Amino acid sequence: MDARSRESLERIPWSTLVMFTLGFWLSASLILDLVIVPSLFASGMMSQSGFASAGYLLFGVFNRIELVCASVVLCGFLVFSRHHNLIHLKEKSSLLLAGILLVIALIFTYWLTPQLSAWGMAAMSPWGDRALTMPPTMLTLQTGYWLLEGIKILAGVTLLRWCYRDSCRLV
Repeated sequence: MDARSRESLERIPWSTLVMFTLGFWLSASLILDLVIVPSLFASGMMSQSGFASAGYLLFGVFNRIELVCASVVLCGFLVFSRHHNLIHLKEKSSLLLAGILLVIALIFTYWLTPQLSAWGMAAMSPWGDRALTMPPTMLTLQTGYWLLEGIKILAGVTLLRWCYRDSCRLV
């Protein structure tokens, strides 16, 4: 049984799969953060009453995709670690960075997106006063989001670079 599972793991082009997943994930994050959300803001969509629920749906779907990507990346680096494809120092660091990416995706999915959406829905409530500025708690959550997003991009680019260098070295 172990020989069969080892053969199937060796047939999967893990470095290609991890590089593709990281490239897709990081580019999708940058497009969402630097193109889609600013476009929605510039078009005035953020002042509409349904924006918070639409944002929750958009980011909720994207966060689930991030969870899948983070899981594939962590699994790939666990395989690299098992087969000692990376330099020893990079093995431990890459597992740590891949784990951090998974934790960030979990924070986005199960804590940050629901909190931001709840504050957005409360701010746009038709029964209460609509605030012209963001509440301080929402600003803190936004700051946390951008901090985690920056860490995610740096960790993802680092892992992508290490994986690319090692895949070129193996060929």
